[in-house]
Formats: sequence, C-alpha cells, structure tokens
Amino acid sequence: MKVESEIKKWGNSLALRVTGIMADLPNFRDGTKVIVEISEEGIMVKPVRSTKRNLRLPYSEKELLADLCAETAHADELATPLATEMGNRWPGRKDVVEK
Repeated sequence: MKVESEIKKWGNSLALRVTGIMADLPNFRDGTKVIVEISEEGIMVKPVRSTKRNLRLPYSEKELLADLCAETAHADELATPLATEMGNRWPGRKDVVEK
C-alpha cells in the first residue's frame, strides 16, 4: 500500500506526520518504539519487535533442576570437543588459533 504525504518543517528538523492507515496498519501508537532503515531511495519505519515473550511454561527452572545430579544429567557421557570445534583450524598447532 502506498500513501502520499508531505514532509514538513518541525523546529530545526523535518517531520513526517504518521496519520490514519499509516499508523493503523502497522499498529503504531503513541510511544511505539521503531527502527528506521535509511537508504538513498528513502526511509522505512518498522516497529521494534520485542524478543521477550510471556510464556507460561509447565515447570520452573528450579523444579526441572531439583533432582539433577551428575548421574542423572549423564555427565559421564559428555563428549570431548575436538580442536577444530573450539576454533583451532590447525589441530596440533597451539600457536595458531582462529579468533
């Protein structure tokens, strides 16, 4: 959808008034945090999507870890990582480590 609007002077800055469908469709409200992408073609304004979610999990972390010990966690079955898995592309050469 395209909406024609006009950029106006606002103090020492330029402003674009977000009205009607420009605010309703992306669900913008007063105080909405946005990310503005800038290019030579213009600007794109997107709402910041929160990564925090209000999930109601059936168990708390405390409940999940209550009966955990080295035996029940199978700590004896943990694999030993290879040098290449730890960032060293040249196993055996301790002087060359990729960062």
